[in-house]
Amino acid sequence: MSRAATGGAAPQGWAPEPTDTRPRAREERPTAEPWPRGISRRATMRISDVLAALQIEFPAVTTSKLRFWEEQGLVTPLRTPAGYRQYSPADVERLRYVLRCQRDRYLPLKVIGEQLAALDAGEEDEQPRARLATTDGVPATGTRRWTTQALAEEAGVPVDLVADLVANGVLHSNGRGAFDLYARDVVRAAARLAEHGLDARHLRAFRSAADRQIDLVEQVVAPVRGQRSPSARARATTLAAELGELCTQMHTALVRAAIADLEG
Repeated sequence: MSRAATGGAAPQGWAPEPTDTRPRAREERPTAEPWPRGISRRATMRISDVLAALQIEFPAVTTSKLRFWEEQGLVTPLRTPAGYRQYSPADVERLRYVLRCQRDRYLPLKVIGEQLAALDAGEEDEQPRARLATTDGVPATGTRRWTTQALAEEAGVPVDLVADLVANGVLHSNGRGAFDLYARDVVRAAARLAEHGLDARHLRAFRSAADRQIDLVEQVVAPVRGQRSPSARARATTLAAELGELCTQMHTALVRAAIADLEG
């Protein structure tokens, strides 16, 4: 029985066990996943792969810039045992964010670094979005439209070429017969191919291949876009741009490999 229960006095020299009043270590909180969240962090891309992905929108980006931004702590690629850098899709999106801030808002790297740190800490007030660009690096905002005549003049080609591309389903206009910014690149490429005897009929295969690739992208993006989240639309836009670039890389690699076989 305890002393309290028996009412007996404590023996001489007895003292209660001291209470540990030392401050307890604060439980470690799990470190928040760095921004961007929800994008793969599997590092499988070499620096050349990153350049290929970024130069679609930012032709002026170079290896030295990527290394400098790493030194500034803006991105931290994985290092292999041999010392080679390997990047993840999330790393590439951080680099896109840096490039967009420089191009669109003229922000210094210090400010960009502070904004990335805030995003890493969980501040999601700003939802950076992927921005597609035409081949000359001009951002495609989707607001500019051309008529058939204006598109032909802008691309420096005959109106008949634009009409043939439309008739063969290579080029699409909206319901009012207007064309977006990407149409200019399609027309210019078609004009160069026509110089080698490939007319609009031959280019149907390109449209069919592009449509099949977009179907694949849509299968992946649709569930993200359908999520009930304020950031779902932005994440879907970013994901679609990323997948589009990967499809472009895949197509380019396959064509180059086939050309190499022809030469071999």
